[in-house]
Amino acid sequence: MKSIVRILATAALALAVAACGNKKTAGQVEPENIPAPMTQTTPNPENAARAQQFLKACGTYYLATVEGDQPRVRPFGTAEIFEGRLYIQTGKAKNVFQQLLANPKAEICAFNGSQWIRIACELIPDERVEAKKDMLDKNPSLRGMYDENDDNTIVLYCRNAHATISSFTDAPETFAF
Repeated sequence: MKSIVRILATAALALAVAACGNKKTAGQVEPENIPAPMTQTTPNPENAARAQQFLKACGTYYLATVEGDQPRVRPFGTAEIFEGRLYIQTGKAKNVFQQLLANPKAEICAFNGSQWIRIACELIPDERVEAKKDMLDKNPSLRGMYDENDDNTIVLYCRNAHATISSFTDAPETFAF
């Protein structure tokens, strides 16, 4: 049952992301479909940790990026706190990193069986060896593929993040970090 719910949640996320880019006619964008600019937030380590704990409890979360006018969604698992910020990790050779370089706006979504979190943010690369080492030390299974001193490993932190935790029964909770 839980796997069916995850599949449905993933499909719903993909449809929602795709719907954000729908146009009535070629070249004509409805005003409600124009993305709002990111609002500058004050870093909040407690809220970053709250988001990280939710993502870790889920195990897998889904990261949505944009490639041209096409949404791209894929599963991720790394979510760590470093210097009070929420970080994720990937490889520079992957399409996801190239998409984030072109447009750092992203959304993260995860479902724990009764609640889901959506995090709208900008994902900003951090090239510091210390940040990469921290991520890999906390996720030793990645060490077979990545090293903090290689030219492929990249960690990214959430900037201007707005999270919403929702369920089918309770009012949504929102917080920024």
